[in-house]
Amino acid sequence: MGAVTPYRILRVAGPLVELACSGDIAMHDVVLLGDAELPGEVVAIGGGVATVQAYEYTGGLAPGHPARPRGGPLRAALGPWLLGGVFDGLLRPLAGAGDRLVPGGGSRADGRTWRFVPSVEPGARTDEGGVLGTVTTQAVPFRVLAPPGCSGPVERIAPEGRYPADAVLAMVGGTEVRMAAEWPVRTPRPVRARIDAVEPLHTGQRVIDLLFPVALGSTVAVPGGFGTGKTVLLQQIAKWCHADVIVYVGCGERGNEMADVIAELAELDDPRTGGRLADRTVVVANTSNMPMMAREASVHTGVTVAEFFRDMGLDVVVIADSTSRWAEALREFASRMGELPAEEGYPARLASELAAFYERAGAVRTLSGAPGTVTVLGAVSPPGGDLAEPVTAHTERFVRCLWTLDRELAYARHYPAISWAGSFSRDAAALSTARARSGDPSWARHREQVAALLTEADRLADLVELVGLTALPDQERISVLAGRLVREGVLQQSALSARDAYCAPEKTAALVEAVLAVAARCRQLVESGTPADAVEVVDFTPLLRAREETGPRGAAGVAARRDAVLQALAPGGRP
Repeated sequence: MGAVTPYRILRVAGPLVELACSGDIAMHDVVLLGDAELPGEVVAIGGGVATVQAYEYTGGLAPGHPARPRGGPLRAALGPWLLGGVFDGLLRPLAGAGDRLVPGGGSRADGRTWRFVPSVEPGARTDEGGVLGTVTTQAVPFRVLAPPGCSGPVERIAPEGRYPADAVLAMVGGTEVRMAAEWPVRTPRPVRARIDAVEPLHTGQRVIDLLFPVALGSTVAVPGGFGTGKTVLLQQIAKWCHADVIVYVGCGERGNEMADVIAELAELDDPRTGGRLADRTVVVANTSNMPMMAREASVHTGVTVAEFFRDMGLDVVVIADSTSRWAEALREFASRMGELPAEEGYPARLASELAAFYERAGAVRTLSGAPGTVTVLGAVSPPGGDLAEPVTAHTERFVRCLWTLDRELAYARHYPAISWAGSFSRDAAALSTARARSGDPSWARHREQVAALLTEADRLADLVELVGLTALPDQERISVLAGRLVREGVLQQSALSARDAYCAPEKTAALVEAVLAVAARCRQLVESGTPADAVEVVDFTPLLRAREETGPRGAAGVAARRDAVLQALAPGGRP
C-alpha cells in the first residue's frame, strides 16, 4: 500500500466512513475511498477525524484502506453530451452501465466529438459570459461561453472543426476555455441581474394554462397523495411545455416509472425541432434503490445543469419528482449524524434547504446580457395525503404556484386531478398582459368567469346531495350545469389521447369561449321563462366531445360544435 498517509479509514458503518485526517480537509469536500475510489462527501470534522458519507455501496471497504481528498466540493461535469442523456445523481452516464455502476466509471463524453464554429476573431475582447462559438447539437443551440471571472482579449481561438469535449477551444486573458466545464452543484452560477418573470410557460395542459398559469422563471409545487397522478402530470409537462431544455430529476422514484419516462421520451417527436424530444432533455435518474447521499445531491445536480443551459440564453424547466424523497434523504442523513430532530424527524434546517433549492429558479439577465430562465416544478408526496406535513407546508411558503392534486377528483377519473379550490397562482396577474399581447385579450376575464362558475357549482354540490337537483331553483340548476360543462368540456384532459394530450393556446381559448357562450345562453333561456328541465335535456355532447374530436390546434372545429349546441338552444332548435 505504500507509505502511511494522513488519510486512512478508521471505521466503516454502512455508507458512513470515518477517516484520520491531518486538518487540511474542509466540509463538503469530496473524498475518494479505498482502492476503488468510491466517492464520498465530508459531513463532519473534529478531533482529527473526518466523517464521510459515501455516495455508493461500501461493500469491501475496511479500516486501514487509503482515502484521497479531491480538494473541493462535489462538482458537476457539464457539456454537450448532457443533451439526450440519462445520468445518475453524480451525472455519471447510465447508458450501458449494467445492473450496477462501476465505481468511478463512466466516461462523461465517451470519446465523442462535436463540431465547433467560432464566433470571435483572435484579438477581440470578450467579457465573462461572452459567446466564443457554437457547438452543433441536434436540438438546441449550444454556446461556448467565457467562464465566470474570465475576461480579456481572445489570444487564441480554434478553427472550425470537430473536437472532443476536453479540447482547448480558446485562450481568453490567459485562461483556457473548453467545451466542457465543471461547477460546484451547491453553488448557484452567477448572473448579471434578476428580472421580472412576465412571460408564460405554456404547458399544453388546459387547467394549468387557464386557471393556474406559471411564468418562465417561476416555481411550482405539485402536492398529492398516492394515485393522484403527479408523475403522469409532470411527464406530460416534460413532453409538451415549450421550454428549450427539460431537466427531469427522478429523485427517489421507482425504477419502473423512470424506465417508462425514458422510453416514452425516446419515442416522442419534438414539434419544435422535428427531431426527438429526448434530444433536448437531460434525465437525472436517481431511483429509490440508489444511495441516500446521491439522492440528496441529485436535485442540486439537476438545477446546476439547468443553470448551465440558462447561461446560454435558454429557457429551462427543472422537474423534480419528488422533493419529498429528497427531504427523506435529508432526514436519514440528519439521523445518522445525530442532529436534533424537528417536526416528524426532519432536521431543523429543512425549511432553509427547500428555500435554497427553489431560490435557484428565476428569470435572469445572464453574464452575456441575454435573458434566460430556470423554472422549477417540484412534486411533493405527502405520506397518507396529509398536506399539513412539514415538506408540503414549508414548500408552499417558497413557491409562486401550487397545483394541489385532489384524491376525490382522481378517484372520479377526472384528470389532471388539480383541485381548483386548493390551488393558486401568484403569477396570473403578471401574465395577463403577456396573454393579451399573444392574441388572447379575453384570457383574464375568461379565467375569472370560469373560476366563478366552479366556485358556485362547488357551493351547490352539497345541496344537490342533500335535497336533489330538482329541488333547486332554476338559476341554481343552470349553475350546476355550467360547472359540469366547464369540468368535462375544458378542465378534463386525456394524457392517452393523441388529440387531447396537448392543447394549443388557441384551442384552449376556443373551448373556454364555447363553454361560457353555451352557459350564458342557458342562463338567458331560464331568465326568459324557459324551465330548467327543458334546458337540461338539450344534447351537449358535441361541446363535451370537442376536446377529443378536434386536433391540438383545432379551434375551428370547437367553434363549429359550439354553434351546433347554440343552435339547439335557440328558439325552435331541436333538443
